[in-house]
Amino acid sequence: MSRSRQEAPALNPLVVLAGVVLILYFARAVLIPVALALTLNFLLTPMVIWFQKLGLRRVPAVALVMLISVGAIGGMGWVVADQLLEVANDLPKYRLNIHKKIEAFHFSPDGALGRAAASVQEVGTELAETEIRPRTPTAGSATQSSQVKAAPQPAGPLPVQVVAVPPGGLQSLREVVSTALIPLGMTGMVLIFTVFILIKQVDLRNRLLRLAGVAQLNTMTLALDDAARRISRYLVVQFLVNASYGVCFGTGLFLIGIPNAALWGIFAGVFRIVPYVGVLTATAFPLVLALAVFNGWGPPVLVVLLFALLELIAVNFVEPWLYGARTGISALALLVTTVFWTTLWGWAGLVLAVPLTVVAIVFGRYVPRMSFLHVLLGDETALSVEAQFYQRLLALDQEDARAIADTFLKTHSLVSLYDQVLVPALTLAEQDRHKAALDEARESFLFLSVSEIVSELAVYRPEEVSAKPRKLRSRWISTSQRDLPSHHAEPTPSTVRIFCLAANDQADEITSSMLAQLLERAGHGVLSLPVGSPVEEILTHLLPEAQDVVCISALPPFAFAQARTLCQRIRIHLPQIRILAGIWGFVGDLDKAKERFGSTRPDRVVASLAQAVEQIGVWHNATLTSEPATSSALDPAQPR
Repeated sequence: MSRSRQEAPALNPLVVLAGVVLILYFARAVLIPVALALTLNFLLTPMVIWFQKLGLRRVPAVALVMLISVGAIGGMGWVVADQLLEVANDLPKYRLNIHKKIEAFHFSPDGALGRAAASVQEVGTELAETEIRPRTPTAGSATQSSQVKAAPQPAGPLPVQVVAVPPGGLQSLREVVSTALIPLGMTGMVLIFTVFILIKQVDLRNRLLRLAGVAQLNTMTLALDDAARRISRYLVVQFLVNASYGVCFGTGLFLIGIPNAALWGIFAGVFRIVPYVGVLTATAFPLVLALAVFNGWGPPVLVVLLFALLELIAVNFVEPWLYGARTGISALALLVTTVFWTTLWGWAGLVLAVPLTVVAIVFGRYVPRMSFLHVLLGDETALSVEAQFYQRLLALDQEDARAIADTFLKTHSLVSLYDQVLVPALTLAEQDRHKAALDEARESFLFLSVSEIVSELAVYRPEEVSAKPRKLRSRWISTSQRDLPSHHAEPTPSTVRIFCLAANDQADEITSSMLAQLLERAGHGVLSLPVGSPVEEILTHLLPEAQDVVCISALPPFAFAQARTLCQRIRIHLPQIRILAGIWGFVGDLDKAKERFGSTRPDRVVASLAQAVEQIGVWHNATLTSEPATSSALDPAQPR
């Protein structure tokens, strides 16, 4: 039985998602109150916990929180109802101003717009008359019709008009009661669910964890904590921001002179829960009222400016500062999901769009088969920097690739750019090339573009770190301070020669040139040999000494085999020379990687350019330390 379960094919994630959407739609009568109750639970739980810290038990704390919440909502509803009645009673007073504003929008008959509107209206009238006017018969058709006896025309259909019977008093009362019972029933269900969820919160959490299974305990705990933290922070901060926004908006309207400013402030705070359209709807009411009450255009313009100012401050300063950690939803995804949830659940989906989308993102983050939800809806960068760089080169867009590198250099060092962007991009290219997934044109363009970028960066100089640079220090010293470890801050002329060799192909040669460039910045004497050169003959003619270093650059996927072959060839001709093998991007144990070279293993194996520069710096310092002692022992002029 267990074997059959293991061999059963897993369901397609899209099929599972479609099934979930169908359940959400057909079970919305039950799921909407539950979702609203869960949202209120996230909002009210901090207050319940606060009362518990004061010494109250769980049930009294929940009861007190619910009484406070219902009282606050009831008081706000009373204020809103009273203000709405006042607005309705005052509307007849503004009839004359409303008529004047409507007349102001009419086009003058003598103006250009008025004449254009009149012309369009005349054309429309002529087209309508042409369709209604009967076709004029020709002479031939008239003669033929006179010879044929006219058939009797049937009488036209009599118009029928359905007159609705006015409902009686009992029927009208039944319609009013049925209309009012739906929102009252929904409100009652939400309150009941909220109370029970607040009281049985721990029990519900444990049941959910048990339902997921002990094997998924860690994943489910992380998912629940992540979702609760994001939604609670969003709801609490959104409540505070919306309340403050409503107070500021109402105060501004009061100073402008808009009647019932408190009502419109409450509307702005409540409607702002709805993404995008809520605050626009709340602003439309006082704007229309300003047009109706005042004769001029000053107050309506001030209302628009007040709305723009508050939105600018709230969206760009207050909310990013208060939210701290974001909800994790991209702007486009929020817009799309708002439309989706509104279509699925109506007004409830419009209100719950953000919490429900956060749940979907968390679900996609911790369930591997649903990871596409996190990728599509989340605000994290879909592609890493090295993948973006590689993709732009695949698209034959060198300018965008340069822009990515320049942007990265603004916050990182040059060696970080090489290790974290260019080398990984070359690794991706090598993998595609060995899989025959990279055509020859793109391969040539990619390697040529990276080579040009590396060549241009040879003269790259970051800004001076010190505010008061010394006159005797050259500009490249500040570069070495930023790019290299601390013991390279003051490089001294080196007597060690460094030979940089590429293991096999052009990608290895590019990484070898990167290493040579970084070593030159650190003050070392470097000789970079091109790929395919006769290594044994060149090294023999150059007469390397024991303190010199040979650096081998190799990129995956066949880095070890190529580097091992080259290392063997060097060891045969120069057994005493120090060899550093760079297996760029290797993530395993470097000591075990060194053993894979066999008896002709290098002196050191590194996985990044920064490690290579650091290791050569260590060898350089050791050479400087041993040179004075050696010269003192050999020079007869020195006292013994």
